[in-house]
Amino acid sequence: MTPGRDRPLPAGPLSWVIAWRFLRGPKSRLLDGTARAALAATALGVTAMVIAMALMTGYREDLQRKLIEGNAPVVAQPLLPRAGGLSAEARRELEAIPGVERVGWVIYGQGTLSAMGGGTVGERGEGIEVTLRGVDPGGGQLAATAEQLGVDGGVPGAVLGGELAKKLGVGPGDRVRLVALGFADGRPRFRFQSLRVTGLFTSGYAEFDAGWLLAARPLVEELTGGEGTELYELTLASAGDATRVAEAAGAILGADWFVTDWRLLNRELFTALKVQQLALFLVLGLIVLVSTFNVGSTLVVLVRERMRDIGVLGALGLAPGRLRAIFLVYGAALGAAGTLLGVALGTGAAWVLTTFKLIRFDPEVAAIYFISSVPFRVDPADLAAVVGFTLAVNLLACIIPARRAAQLDPSAALRYE
Repeated sequence: MTPGRDRPLPAGPLSWVIAWRFLRGPKSRLLDGTARAALAATALGVTAMVIAMALMTGYREDLQRKLIEGNAPVVAQPLLPRAGGLSAEARRELEAIPGVERVGWVIYGQGTLSAMGGGTVGERGEGIEVTLRGVDPGGGQLAATAEQLGVDGGVPGAVLGGELAKKLGVGPGDRVRLVALGFADGRPRFRFQSLRVTGLFTSGYAEFDAGWLLAARPLVEELTGGEGTELYELTLASAGDATRVAEAAGAILGADWFVTDWRLLNRELFTALKVQQLALFLVLGLIVLVSTFNVGSTLVVLVRERMRDIGVLGALGLAPGRLRAIFLVYGAALGAAGTLLGVALGTGAAWVLTTFKLIRFDPEVAAIYFISSVPFRVDPADLAAVVGFTLAVNLLACIIPARRAAQLDPSAALRYE
């Protein structure tokens, strides 16, 4: 009995059964070599595409999350100064919008921060320009507790970004000196304030961690002379409702307010990231496209190796269409195996890179890319696109060899040596 021919045949259409026999039956070294090369090339291309798509998706979603955490999904800014802030009635109407969890009053200012006595030696001794974020105690976007913002011994508390504290060489309990830029009688004026570091925050967003200071809103309002940037932040149960909530808030507040959401604020940035991801997909798709030539070469070798078998099948009356399907199934199975292997390798690599944070940036580089470590997230939609693209180009590469096999003359094939 010929080795390999006593194995049970799988159930199914005749084309599948014969293709399975070709896959499992005896092969030459040439056919084995080309099949392994096709499998490896397809797996390598798919692995590269999965990792690249996971990188772009993870980066975009991580950046989106950090922007929302720092600035809220929906913000409202008065176009004209408003003494006393938002009216109580308007606030209640905003809080009544479905999906809104909290309406926070935030004031921004600018200043320079330097370490005072008691701090350790930092990376730089001069003052560092900082953004002052005046918040009310409690929940909300990048906020602080009442204890952290309270006054102890006449010194107000402040919460610093982790990288900012590292640069200054200070930690909780140390004191820092703030020089805030404010206005008085329409003229710029610098105000000095001692602060006590009561905590540190790490958002993962380099700009916030290296240059933001959280303090009580009334204190920041006083230091800026009431001329700081005034915003109202709407914290939502789901950031996906931002557009709907922004439209509802705009209708409540009227034309004297500028209301926007995180999508509009960062539209150009995220559009550029999507275009970059698409371009990366197409460029890396060339690797997969090249790998399909290996699959086509494997089918050419298979046709030569199985010439007499093809002649027998044709002489027995197997239709050319069914003969063509045999080689299409063979090539599709080879491509599918390489695709699954590539998906497994790419997904595993993305998990390892993200879990152990193997790609990290120094603070200077993180300030450019807005993140301190690169996340990789395998999105099902991206995975489906990679798999669909790979299988499609792989099937196209099999058409010409399969067609040529179907066009062989059975008598000529039987005489082939």
